[in-house]
Amino acid sequence: MKENKAVSNVLTILEDKIRLIEQKEGAIYLVGPIQLPVDLYGETVVFQWYCWLNYHELIDDYKAILHKLNSANLAEFQQCSALVYGDFANSDEALVRMHSICHTGDIFGSKRCDCGFQLKQSMKKIAENGAGALFYLANHEGRGIGLFSKAMAYILQENGYDTVDANLGLGYVDDSRNYNDAIEVLKTLRTKPVSLITNNPKKLESLQKAGLHVSGREPLWGDKSEFNHDYLQTKIKRSGHLDEEGTCPDD
Repeated sequence: MKENKAVSNVLTILEDKIRLIEQKEGAIYLVGPIQLPVDLYGETVVFQWYCWLNYHELIDDYKAILHKLNSANLAEFQQCSALVYGDFANSDEALVRMHSICHTGDIFGSKRCDCGFQLKQSMKKIAENGAGALFYLANHEGRGIGLFSKAMAYILQENGYDTVDANLGLGYVDDSRNYNDAIEVLKTLRTKPVSLITNNPKKLESLQKAGLHVSGREPLWGDKSEFNHDYLQTKIKRSGHLDEEGTCPDD
């Protein structure tokens, strides 16, 4: 009896914090918003945190959801996040960043890439803009090849391969990232146009092909060093990223 009451109390708290986004197979389970104070360049900025899980079953009973999820090993699932700032749903101008996880750059502060800089700088731009969202995509490590394969790719890079050839040499495509889930969550949180923080035109195309109105692009270059010079040049020359002037080598 006490256990049933406890479950009932939990469901009462959670029922308006969990949303289902139906998919062709299963559903995206979106939980939030949750207040998340973040240290951003020495200043505390409060974001609204959402987390989502793509699950193979569509379950609209919250008690059943809890039963299913607490009997599964969720650590084996890739669970992504969105950090939302300001009145994201209604603001006329909102910035969005689709940020691919980078274990080495985001957590350790590696200088081999510019990912850690882009993460913090995107959050800063969003806060300064007054409204926006950073989508942190946990299944994008190494442009989709995973952390262990990324470690092997780094060894190849230390032996003369660039980032593209390293991925190809391991039997992967250069970039296998998929933005479908993030786009579905974005559509749920906002219907108005967004401006995308990116140097990658493929991200723009993904949003536009999904029917989202992208009103502009905010470039994001910085944190250049001797350690990531070749990496950044490969982004521009081989992966089609726009340079600081908004052009790519084929223009």
